[in-house]
Amino acid sequence: MLPILKRLSLVLLLVSQSLLAQTSVWQASNGENTVYLAGTVHMLRAADYPLPAAFDQAYAQADALYFEINIDDMNAVGAQMTLMEQLMYTDGRNIESVLSPEAYDALTTFTADLGVPMMILQNMKPGMLVSTLEILSMQQLGFTPQGVDMYFHQRAKADGKAIAGFETVEQQIGFLAGMGVGEESEFIMMSLEELEKISTDIEILVGPWRSGNSQQMNELFVESMKNSAPEAYDLLMASRNLDWMPEIEAMFEDADTELVLVGVAHLIGEDGLIQMLENRGYRLNQL
Repeated sequence: MLPILKRLSLVLLLVSQSLLAQTSVWQASNGENTVYLAGTVHMLRAADYPLPAAFDQAYAQADALYFEINIDDMNAVGAQMTLMEQLMYTDGRNIESVLSPEAYDALTTFTADLGVPMMILQNMKPGMLVSTLEILSMQQLGFTPQGVDMYFHQRAKADGKAIAGFETVEQQIGFLAGMGVGEESEFIMMSLEELEKISTDIEILVGPWRSGNSQQMNELFVESMKNSAPEAYDLLMASRNLDWMPEIEAMFEDADTELVLVGVAHLIGEDGLIQMLENRGYRLNQL
């Protein structure tokens, strides 16, 4: 895009967004260069499209897109083999042997209601098991893997935009493998409670994200996890956000415009990327 047209479209973006409700997209600036941060939901329904206009407008400004991981890397054969090796019990244990009777009973009740035989889940470690149940639960509610991340990854490939990921496949699998370790029963009980909550009112998940309600998202996605499973919160949220910050700050050092697309929970709360950028002196504007 020609520089003058790019500046004009940016002005139109800011003017139009001032007249509309906020979304889960932020514009960050150091006074010279701009980075957009968009909170994603990894699975969506067909009815959730089109996305709020701010997503498309930020995408139009972007020269490069950054995801939690480059999705192409996750589809490699080697990645699938590593996934199975690290996320399944291979030492004689299974999920029943590491859970309390109460937690295992709750799990079997949930899977029975979902129509999923426990025998196909028995050898999964907690992180893999919960991720599988989440996907299956969401699919029953009409959700597909064509979430915000996949949608923009496919668009960027078609448009020839640069694509990068903050983490490697091995790192992502490591996070999953570490979920709930040492507190398996607590982790399973908390996860089942969250899955039950979503199934009774799916707008609990989609509504606050679509409207950019940071306070509600913080209460639902961040504080609940921090209070119920602090170790998992630190592993999956706080520490990863810190790890990403050097790369995000480096984006302000050149004239290219980047669009960061990560799970919306990574953006909000006191340990979120938005607050961290504000604390470091960057100007943030929620679109």
